[in-house]
Order: sequence, then C-alpha cells, then structure tokens
Amino acid sequence: MPIMRVLMVSKALVVGAYQRKAEEIATLGVDLTVLTPPSWRDRRGEQRLQPVHTCGYTLRAIPIHFNGAFHWHHYPTLEAEIRQLAPDLLHMDEEPYNLATWLALRAAQRRGIPAIFFTWQNLHRRYPPPFSWIERANYAAARAAIAGNQDAATVLRRKGYAGEIAVIPQFGVDPLIFAPTAMRSDALRPLHIGYAGGLLPEKGVDDLLRACAQLRGAWRLTLAGEGSEQVRLRRLAGELAIADRVAFVGRIASTDMPSLYRSLDVLTLPSHTTPGWKEQFGRVLIEAMACETAVIGSDSGEIPQVIGDAGLIFAEGDYSALAAHLQHLLDAPEERARLGAAGRRRVLERFTMEQIAAQSVAIYRRVVGRP
Repeated sequence: MPIMRVLMVSKALVVGAYQRKAEEIATLGVDLTVLTPPSWRDRRGEQRLQPVHTCGYTLRAIPIHFNGAFHWHHYPTLEAEIRQLAPDLLHMDEEPYNLATWLALRAAQRRGIPAIFFTWQNLHRRYPPPFSWIERANYAAARAAIAGNQDAATVLRRKGYAGEIAVIPQFGVDPLIFAPTAMRSDALRPLHIGYAGGLLPEKGVDDLLRACAQLRGAWRLTLAGEGSEQVRLRRLAGELAIADRVAFVGRIASTDMPSLYRSLDVLTLPSHTTPGWKEQFGRVLIEAMACETAVIGSDSGEIPQVIGDAGLIFAEGDYSALAAHLQHLLDAPEERARLGAAGRRRVLERFTMEQIAAQSVAIYRRVVGRP
C-alpha cells in the first residue's frame, strides 16, 4: 500500500499521552506531520506542549493567534505549512464552526488537497454570523467528517452536512501504559474516590462532595484538576465538614495519570448537562477503566455509552443516588474488582489507541482514493 502524506493540525495533541495516536497512525503507512500550538489555554488553565510520544512522525509547534478563544483562534503560518508540505490529506482536528478550520480548509482547497474535520458538538446549536457562515462553508469544503460520538453525527446531519461521517472517538488509550497494578491495596483501607478533569460548574464536582458527605465508613477523595470552581468547592468541603478527607491536587501531567488511576478504588464523573453543553465522551473514564479502576458516571451525554455495563450510572444531579453507588462500592470490595475487570475488557474491545488510529487511517484512505 503506498505511503500517504497526512498533515494533522490539533491543539489537543499538546497533551503528551494523546500523542500515542499519532505514533499508531504512523505505523499504518502514513507519513504523518502533526502541528500544534506551543500551548492551549481554556477555563482549566494552560496546557503547554508535552513532546512525549514522538516516534515515527513529525511533531512541531507553530504560532497561534487568539490562544484560548475557542471560535477565533487560528494559525497564521498554516497556509505556508500546507504549501510547503503538500500533503495528500489535511486532517483539521477542530470543530467546523471555528475560524481555524475555515482558514485551513480554504488553504487546502486552493491547492486541491482533500480535507476533513473533527467534531464533538452533540447539541443542535445555531451559531450567529460569521460562525454560521463558517460552518456552512466548511461543510461544503470537507471531503468527510469525523464525529466523536453518535449524537455529534446526528447533529451534523440535522445541520445539513451531506458528506461521509465516521464516528470515531478522538483518542483511545494505550493499554500498556494505562494498565492495572499487580495488586490492589488492602481492601480494609479507606475507600479512595477520585475525580479528574476541570473544576468547572458543568462537571458536577459539588454533587460528588455532597455524596461523599453522606457516606458511612472510611473514605478519602482526591480531586485532580483546576478551574473556576476551585475556591467554591474548597468552601463547600468545609461547610460539609469533610475538608480533612478531600485533597485538591491540581492539574496532573498526562504521563502521571496512570499512577493516579491505579491509586484509586473508584473514579467518578458526575457531569451536568447545560443549555450549551453535555458530556461529549469522558476520556478519563476509559483511562481509569483500562487501569481496572471502577467507574461511576452520571447519565449526561455520552457517559452511559462509554461505560456500558462496566460501571455504574446515576441520574445527573442526583447526589443521593451517587452516594448510594459509592456506599455500595465501599461496602463491597469484590464488586469494585468485578467492575474494574469489566472496564478493562471493554476498553480492550472498543477504545484502544490502535483501534482509533486504524479507523482514522481507513477514512483517510477512502477520502484520498475518492475523486
């Protein structure tokens, strides 16, 4: 099979652990170049580029304008990069309603280079001009789209996108890196509950604190992440008289996340749906599941589809139901072990980086081979 030259532009790949997908793509007959910004800023803080997994492909940082402005950010040198690299395909790992995607797809069109985009948007939202114009133009310019979940694919169709759609999560996990420890700690120790992600209103971490306050028996809680809710959550832990059991450990490097998951007995993702957002995947779930850590999630967005029958689900906002699940796992260590094993099996069946890379390359080849 001939070597295919692919240019991927992705702010997500500033995260070192995510770069394993690029390494896997490069093993499948792809001459891959990945361009990222030097860092990306959002409400969780700033994530600087971590060149961790860089074998077999080229990873480079290029300048970014309006860093942190989700709709307006773009790469001023990208057109020159496209002209110089002359790839067979441009993979714009970015939403279709953003300026960066429009500028990139226009530059590719001018050179006859087929292009695809990625979307997580699982709510049917109407954007004002110029973003609605940008979205329509990108729908016309793209040869195919990758949707991170089935709801996102449905939204694309409802909004008029007529091209090929492949439903592929943006990233999987490497099961050799995200792997269980040889032996879990003593079942008699306090139940170690964890959360990893943004400390943001929609993530429902306040529900987790309220649920933990209802537990009977020994437990402790680790919150990994940063965000606008941190001060309020610390105050709430104090009001609930559980501050001495709650550790706020800040943002953890992606390469250190397996150690965190292996230290936990259960990972929770208590997300809330808002008018403008619902959980799009919940990558921390599959990372924890790969480490044989039991998981509990709310029923927001894609969470139930990710967990399947390998974890516990509760109605979002119902922190008493979350407390009941946590109490069950506190009282039944054998159930934690069963769910942990089921979670790893589910990841190996559906969510490895190797599988995600193979599905991505399959759509690359279909697009490049299509007139």
